[in-house]
Amino acid sequence: MADRKLLNIELGRMSVEEYRNSPESGIVVVLDNIRSAHNVGSAFRSCDSFKVDRIFLCGICALPPSPEIHKSALGAEFSVEWEHWDDTNAAVAELKGEGYCIVSVEQTLNSVSLDDFSIEPGKKYAFIFGNEVNGVDQKVVDGSDMALEIPQYGTKHSLNVSVSVGIVLWVAHRR
Repeated sequence: MADRKLLNIELGRMSVEEYRNSPESGIVVVLDNIRSAHNVGSAFRSCDSFKVDRIFLCGICALPPSPEIHKSALGAEFSVEWEHWDDTNAAVAELKGEGYCIVSVEQTLNSVSLDDFSIEPGKKYAFIFGNEVNGVDQKVVDGSDMALEIPQYGTKHSLNVSVSVGIVLWVAHRR
């Protein structure tokens, strides 16, 4: 059966002002040295979709305003609050001080499968996503409360970082 696509105006999305004034979700995203502005923009867009409170752009991450970020973010860089930190570990220390559970999305000896991960009600989470080639820096992993691994079944050992952001936020939002 054919069905009519909804127009953007029919989707009933909140405005940037409504987004910024809505209750916090308790979830932030930390990007650890993401070199591609397009990946940063895609992360902004996923963060907007799942109502993330803030994005921490650490190290070599591209920063708004940027035509490359805007091309992927489609304006989400205006709705999601963001901060730049030169050092990811400093951002993580700040978040720990604010009571966040620090979660590196990385494959480690003791990583928890995303299939087995649950959000605890009332708990705040900071999800860290790493560089396109090297992943989350080992010192950042060492300072994390846990590592979370996305199950994969093919020949590749990793996903594009912006895809990983979308997957993890979708699962966190559902749980």
